[in-house]
Amino acid sequence: MTAFTFTRGARRRRTMLQAGAMALGLGVAGLAFAQPAAWPTRPISLVVPFPAGGTTDVLARALADKLSQSLGQPVVVESKPGAGATLGADYVAKARPDGYTLLMGAVHHTIATSVYKKLPYDFQKDLAPITVVAMVPNVLVVNPANTPARNVAELVALAKAAPEKLAYGSNGNGTAQHLIGTQFQASTGTTLLHVPYKGSGPLTTDLLGGQVAMSFDTITPVLQHIKGGKLRALAVTTARRSSVLPDVPTLEEAGLKGFDIGTWFGVLAPAATPREIVARLNAEMVKIIKSPDFVQRMQAIGAEPLGGSPDDMARQIREETDRFAKLVKEGGVAIE
Repeated sequence: MTAFTFTRGARRRRTMLQAGAMALGLGVAGLAFAQPAAWPTRPISLVVPFPAGGTTDVLARALADKLSQSLGQPVVVESKPGAGATLGADYVAKARPDGYTLLMGAVHHTIATSVYKKLPYDFQKDLAPITVVAMVPNVLVVNPANTPARNVAELVALAKAAPEKLAYGSNGNGTAQHLIGTQFQASTGTTLLHVPYKGSGPLTTDLLGGQVAMSFDTITPVLQHIKGGKLRALAVTTARRSSVLPDVPTLEEAGLKGFDIGTWFGVLAPAATPREIVARLNAEMVKIIKSPDFVQRMQAIGAEPLGGSPDDMARQIREETDRFAKLVKEGGVAIE
């Protein structure tokens, strides 16, 4: 009996050990299966929600060039403009969350949340922040050929003398340029004619051609024309002067108190993108953004390189969404 009991107990223990080993093996296999496959193994699409030639496109291509090298796969810039940058955002929000479709987002998306009465996506819930790439000041420019104002005071006088006649162009309804124009009118007691475009490229073309008198675009697409004398910069919209336009005053210096709006640009992915991929993208991008040659390239076009964690970007999006919601309400800006 004793020998039998020992044998039966040993068999029982051996069976339990074998079962445990099998469970452990299945567990390890399960963990291995759950981990994302090697990434990236094919080209990555970086969606720009504006036409080619604008600041978003310029920054996206500068980043994509470096990111292609660091990831070992092509990062292809894909233009999907329309509806104040919301079409491109919606496309990425609904894309497969596998790290192969990214969005070059911008401050415009935090404004659109309040401007558009109904959006097909939730910018804070449907997209995962990766990092803020850069901030670019906006600049009030006029075409001196048809708008002789040499400073903000003279421009305000012209606008008041001809209400709803002086046209300003923006990158589209609900963009930062649109909101800056609205706030400018409220601060100066003027009434301007708003002409929305699908991006900086067509806006700059019409500004140079005299179809619109002025704009509040970012510095990047108009800098060469300012330096060439085809456009005149009257003020920047940020609290500090721009390093590439040090002689151009801020709007606050020109008498418009509390004016501080710049345009930031950052990369986002579909919300369910694996954390490991988001972390890898963040690490690679921040390394690029902080590199001396990228910093120099950004400064040359009037951009301030930033970088930071996904949490930093998420916090900035929340804060600016709340801030712009207040400005949109005060300005009465709404789009069906």
